[in-house]
Amino acid sequence: MLISITFMLISYKQSVIKTEVWPDKIYHLNDTSKIEELTFLGKVLFYDPVLSLDSSTSCSSCHSPYNAFSHTDHSLSHGIDNKIGFRNAPTLVNLAYQPIFMWDGAINHLDMQSLAPITNPDEMNESIEHVVSKLNHQSFYRLLFKNAFNDSLITGAKTLKAIAAFIASIESKSSKYDLVMNGNDVFTDQEKNGFTLFSKHCSSCHTPPLFTNYSFQNNGLLPNSALNDGGRIRQTKNTNDSLKFKVPTLRNIEFTFPYMHDGRFKSLTEVLNFYVGHSNKNSMLALELKSAVNLSSNDKVDLIAFLLTLSDRKFLFDKRYAYPKSEIDSLRKLTQ
Repeated sequence: MLISITFMLISYKQSVIKTEVWPDKIYHLNDTSKIEELTFLGKVLFYDPVLSLDSSTSCSSCHSPYNAFSHTDHSLSHGIDNKIGFRNAPTLVNLAYQPIFMWDGAINHLDMQSLAPITNPDEMNESIEHVVSKLNHQSFYRLLFKNAFNDSLITGAKTLKAIAAFIASIESKSSKYDLVMNGNDVFTDQEKNGFTLFSKHCSSCHTPPLFTNYSFQNNGLLPNSALNDGGRIRQTKNTNDSLKFKVPTLRNIEFTFPYMHDGRFKSLTEVLNFYVGHSNKNSMLALELKSAVNLSSNDKVDLIAFLLTLSDRKFLFDKRYAYPKSEIDSLRKLTQ
């Protein structure tokens, strides 16, 4: 799916720059009267390992706020009993704009996204029914659900809706790139050249301002023989979708290594070397990669300099997304 972007030209002392208008959000809550209470409930659930069978693994175990809600410790996600998942855990940023989820598009609605890791035997290995049973036995959670839904009865649908509400609230829009686009900062010469190179070689798939077009593409990456992961074809059964994976956002890319669906690359330099050097010109290769990508050593440095302008430190340290320890402690005392 290509996102339509309206461009406006603005002039400032560095040069004429194009600035993007953000697209409309895809995910909306029907009832916004208690959105703060619902989002808070979702945040508490997101950080609570009660969602896993043995209460050892939470959503934040693989989507850490310190790593832009991704997982940098391992190439592949890790679950209960030290089980290893199937793919690298991607960032959860700006998901309210995203039409389809997971590397292969297995989920098409944000309300259902968290159900996949909860029920995956290699991740949380739990059932939503058992999660609900555990939550209903806690007066703490009954209070939180009553605050969010005006009803203390906990259900699977309410649980998933609350988690989705929190995830949808996670937004990153305050990077240096955004400041430049708003006329409040300027690129260095190196970043400016990197932006030019990015616009030429990368932006057709990693389309600003979300830095993805959410399409599924074959980028020429050879299959990981240990995983036997065909990508999008696992969902569509269409041979044309073989080895196609969703284009990830590049926002906060500095903090979301390792890269690719299987986490095989540890640095941005490795990623650029792959795109410049790979020769897997198979018939299913994305059209945008059919032509050779030629970058000098200096070009690579400049392109990475631009990619670093997508780092959003205001977002990374935003307390709205952090584990709400003091609030939880206070509420638990009230319900003891």
